[in-house]
This record gives sequence, structure tokens and C-alpha cells, in this order.
Amino acid sequence: MKLIIAVVQDKDSNRLINALSEENFQTTKLATTGGFLKEGNTTLMIGCQDDHIDLALKVIKDNCSQREQMVAPISPMGGNADSYIPKPVKVEVGGATVFILPIESFYRF
Repeated sequence: MKLIIAVVQDKDSNRLINALSEENFQTTKLATTGGFLKEGNTTLMIGCQDDHIDLALKVIKDNCSQREQMVAPISPMGGNADSYIPKPVKVEVGGATVFILPIESFYRF
């Protein structure tokens, strides 16, 4: 048995949870915040048998699209912030960051 931890953008989370549910995967949803863009994201915990890992990864990949987004950089620390005019930059967001951990035992009470 494995535990899949998938960190996805909030915009992708509902679509992904529905797609996982259609394939009979049960998920636990955690609200989290990303470090780079300081935006909300969703972390899903998915328990799954070893022989279903490939299907779960396919569902995640098919439902978490990467896209470009314009963001304003955070003002530099120190110095005079009044003279700092942020110029928006294009960054790639979306997709999923996935961790797969071995599970020694599982209990449901």
C-alpha cells in the first residue's frame, strides 16, 4: 500500500477530486499555502494499493494543467519600498507535485 500526497492548485482541486472519485479513489483534502506565490493550494492524501498507483498518477496528470500566469514580484526587503515599482512577470503555475510514500499498515475505525 502507498500514500500519494499531491499538491495541486486550488483551481484544479475540485476537478481532480471528482475524477479520482470516479475511479474509486478516496481522498482527504487539506488547504495549504504555497511558498513561492503565497497563493492557496490544495494537498490531497490518497491511500492506494500498489497496483493502482499508475492509474492514480494518470488521473492526477490529466486533471492538473500547467498554465502561465502574470504575477507581481514581492517588494525587496530593505531599502525604500516607495521607489519600488513591481513589473509583472510571467510564471508557470499549475500541474501537480506528487510524493509517494510506502505505508506499513492502515486502519479505519
